[in-house]
Amino acid sequence: MATTTTEKLRKLTGEPERSTSSPQMKRFLIGGIVTFLTSLLLIVYLSPFGYMAVTSLKNVSLISDPGAPILPAVPDTFEYEGEEVPVLEVPIDGETRALALVQPGREMSVFVDPDDPDAGFIEWEGRWRQLESNYTLDPQWDNYSTAWDTLNLTRILFNTFAIAAIGVVGTLASSIAVAYGFSRFRIPFKRTLFLILISTIILPKFVTLVPTFAFFTWIGWTGTWLPLLVPHFFANAYNIFLLRQYFLTIPKALDEAAMIDGASPLRTLWSVILPNAKPAIVAVTLFHFFFAWNDLFEPLIYLAAQPELQPISVAMQQFNALYAQQPHLIQATALLGMALPVLLFFAVQKVFLKGASLAGVSK
Repeated sequence: MATTTTEKLRKLTGEPERSTSSPQMKRFLIGGIVTFLTSLLLIVYLSPFGYMAVTSLKNVSLISDPGAPILPAVPDTFEYEGEEVPVLEVPIDGETRALALVQPGREMSVFVDPDDPDAGFIEWEGRWRQLESNYTLDPQWDNYSTAWDTLNLTRILFNTFAIAAIGVVGTLASSIAVAYGFSRFRIPFKRTLFLILISTIILPKFVTLVPTFAFFTWIGWTGTWLPLLVPHFFANAYNIFLLRQYFLTIPKALDEAAMIDGASPLRTLWSVILPNAKPAIVAVTLFHFFFAWNDLFEPLIYLAAQPELQPISVAMQQFNALYAQQPHLIQATALLGMALPVLLFFAVQKVFLKGASLAGVSK
């Protein structure tokens, strides 16, 4: 009865009927807009990688052809009476057909149908040079094998992975030890020492470059991997901060329980702290691995005269300089160099993001 009276009042006053689905419709529209904008941003962000992938599958002539399509394709040809003739897009009777040019002329040309050459000649009036070529998708997968062999990528990847893996072991061992001390032990002037340690993050690396290079040259380490490996065994302020903050989120009651059971500090670290700090450890591992994989400046300084020891960053830089006129090989090499880090990140992204997000939360 109340509903009927309300409807009569709305009709008498002329008030429009309210839709009960308007909140749901608003949420649907907002969700659609957000999804569209996110997809658009993702496409814009990934467009350079798409260009790299497409260019790596082209040949030089296709890259230099301004009328070529975006996808890797080659102009169609047709063998007519022992000669290769081009296949062009010819407009005939309002329809565009792919025909083979057998007798080019200034104002009139003769074509044949590549699918049915015995059907006879097809005359077309117009300037054939203004016609567009017909293209067929033809990805050049050999570009990757050529880039691999030219760059000797097997040796380069081994060098890069060895430098990154050894550096990861060093930075984990040293950073975990220092972070464990700052998070669990009573140390005189601990806050002051930690503040001094963190302040070294703002110190530019170029400030210490000349003295460290002079020192490594004096002890005879230039031309070897040692300048790229040994410094990482002395911890890193950023990694220490990340691990220390994560260690603080682990309840100290677990440490006390381990001590009651007779565990030493090292045993507590190994059996209690590290199993509960896997996300932070994975984050530090990936941070250093990506840093070592992309580092160019220091390997260029210490290994410029040792091509057999160079990592992928230096080798690709020299490769780009030598093959600047062959962008398809450069893009193929870049994608080969990106493959392992990208696969590694996607394999452990959940653990990595958890460690990176919780590292700044202290208990």
